[in-house]
Amino acid sequence: MNLTADLSERTAIVTGASNGIGRATAILLAEQGATVLAVDFRHLEENTSRFEELGIVEISCDVRQEAELAHTVDEAVRRTGRLDILVNNAGIGMVKPVEEITEEDWDACMDTNLKGAFFGCRHAVEPMRGNGGGAIVNMSSNAGLLPRSHDPVYSISKMALVGLTRSLALCLAPDRIRVNAVCPGPVGDTAMMNADLDSASDPGALTEAMIAASPLAAAWDRMISPEEIAASVLFLVSDQSAMITGTSIGIDGGKSLGVPPAAS
Repeated sequence: MNLTADLSERTAIVTGASNGIGRATAILLAEQGATVLAVDFRHLEENTSRFEELGIVEISCDVRQEAELAHTVDEAVRRTGRLDILVNNAGIGMVKPVEEITEEDWDACMDTNLKGAFFGCRHAVEPMRGNGGGAIVNMSSNAGLLPRSHDPVYSISKMALVGLTRSLALCLAPDRIRVNAVCPGPVGDTAMMNADLDSASDPGALTEAMIAASPLAAAWDRMISPEEIAASVLFLVSDQSAMITGTSIGIDGGKSLGVPPAAS
């Protein structure tokens, strides 16, 4: 990544930081000088060396529990006296037709993807306001930009997250707290993507289909990388985006634009 920003003296929380987009984001923010709290309900030993090298602190938290989110924000403030950046990246997929969705499925998806982001924002407001401002990035999806028939509840959660982003951006602008969303897809080397591929009868065919659904991904013949998503987050939390709030950036290879051109 060639994009740089001076994040020294800033404290960041990144949820869902053990793998994929969250891990790439935590590393990139730390490389730019931020003090980073990598939040997840489970931590991977493979991250230990790199995280320690960058001074990234791992915090255990279930984002479905408001009290744990509040504790995480308090811990950030206790350690550094401030909170400047919140990246609500934790999320789960939900590939099921409407008639098979249970109440437990609904609650799991909404609590992780939407409730967790809202209460993360809610508890971040006070310390960010005390700093004179801050930046929040919500990790939505291209499913937040257009509905998808194979995962309707997931789509609902991600579209609601876009709405939350716009509403909170409006509410918090007087405090100079910016709220934006990133809408990725398809991203390789993430827990969600790997789980889909592991459960597929033909992982190679599924990979090809996902790439083909995004015109730019098809043109490059590859999925989007977690590092490319992290770069967009870095821009949105940097001073270079000081006047950007309430936006949702599609980093999806054009998938959300419509039906892609036929293969030549």
